[in-house]
Amino acid sequence: MKDLLADLIDSARARAGYADARFVRSRAERLSTRNGRLDQLADGESEGIGVRVRVGGAWGFAAVRGSARRDAEAALARALAIAEAQPAIPEETPLAPEPPAHGQWANPVGRDPFEVPLEEKLAVLLAADAGLRTEPGVNLTLARFSAFRTEKTFASTEGALCEQRITECGGGIGAVAVEGNDSQIRSYPASHGGHVAQGGYEHFLQLELPGHAPRVSAEAVALLRAPACPPGRTTLILAGEQLGLQVHESVGHAVELDRVLGREASYAGTSFVPADGIGSLRFGSEHVSVTAAATNQGGLGSFRWDDEGVEGRPVPILRDGVLAGFLSSRETAAEIGLDRSGGCMRAEGFDRQPIVRMTNVNLEPGEAGSLDELLADTGDGLLIETNRSWSIDNRRLHFQFEGEAAWEVRGGERGRMLRNPSYAGVTPEFWRSCDAVCSPSEWRLISLLDCGKGEPGQIMRVSHGTAPARFRNVDVGVA
Repeated sequence: MKDLLADLIDSARARAGYADARFVRSRAERLSTRNGRLDQLADGESEGIGVRVRVGGAWGFAAVRGSARRDAEAALARALAIAEAQPAIPEETPLAPEPPAHGQWANPVGRDPFEVPLEEKLAVLLAADAGLRTEPGVNLTLARFSAFRTEKTFASTEGALCEQRITECGGGIGAVAVEGNDSQIRSYPASHGGHVAQGGYEHFLQLELPGHAPRVSAEAVALLRAPACPPGRTTLILAGEQLGLQVHESVGHAVELDRVLGREASYAGTSFVPADGIGSLRFGSEHVSVTAAATNQGGLGSFRWDDEGVEGRPVPILRDGVLAGFLSSRETAAEIGLDRSGGCMRAEGFDRQPIVRMTNVNLEPGEAGSLDELLADTGDGLLIETNRSWSIDNRRLHFQFEGEAAWEVRGGERGRMLRNPSYAGVTPEFWRSCDAVCSPSEWRLISLLDCGKGEPGQIMRVSHGTAPARFRNVDVGVA
């Protein structure tokens, strides 16, 4: 394959100012149970070659399934034809410089999830599902297992030639309780597919789904009788998946440079962040520092090289609340005068063109101690840790999120559970209201498995590192 891609790139040199080619082999296995029975068993594979060329500043892309030399050469010809058919660009922006990528990389894997017998995986899910059904009043129980493997070979006209192999594994559980017209759900370790990380089958076992099932089920039933979250303004503490999703939607997407420059407009909106805002835009309080890092062990946004051969590294996004950088590509970085790409170009499979996507966008820990210490310092307020739904406008400004459950904070302690909590805000005002972030001992990665972007659409998996954070004077209401 390396020889084929090298030959393909040699053919492109005479007709394109730049070209790259990616061979991608992907495999995904999904297994789930529903009310004690097998619900889903899917195991799919795909492989092919995607070719991207730049002619006079215009891009062309084409892809082919499989690895036949003749088909790969035809894909190159189509990509060149697409680029050459576009209007000429008077002033071509050079690509931000990057040393050619060379070598091989794979994330650590203890036990290959694809080699584990199906019966063994199913036994864990059925044990968790049975634990969820111990609570009268639970009408629907769910347990999920997921595993993904992506193998890539990349070559470019700048001399890059590298290979990487990424394996991801994880799962989750959920219980739905119904009474009359009301339904409540509790999930572990997160909603929307659970928790997946780079690693092997050992990560799935470490989640200990059967052990957490009775608590999850009991909380779902308890929510049916819990008081509604009272509307008004209060102090809000976000933790776990809910804080990770807040970072994802209102920070991560807002600093994707293609959105900022207006290139990502028709499908998923633009951004309120100005392209010249580095060093001047006050995005949050002095307690808010965010880093995009493709180097977090276990993160779904981690890799050695992105899909245009840029080596992954930590990129400052916010420093003490002020905009410090963007998620960028080589082209968008050069357009606003950055010295180097953020290394954020990723594609879903071989047949999609790389676009600016998040690496692991992380809220850096603070100095507020443990969650219990933060609660004690808070006095009265509200704690939300698991997401149920979200909504944000196409400039990443106005948002509303709903949690599965909330806990009243009274006298510095976690109190009674509340149902249907929601909160709303405006992105920079919300992050400026942050006055505390817990210490490094509380910092964890959470995963999001279904981040959509692009046209045609692409789904990407990503992680976010957070420690619980406190926000003052937030609008809270009943969803």
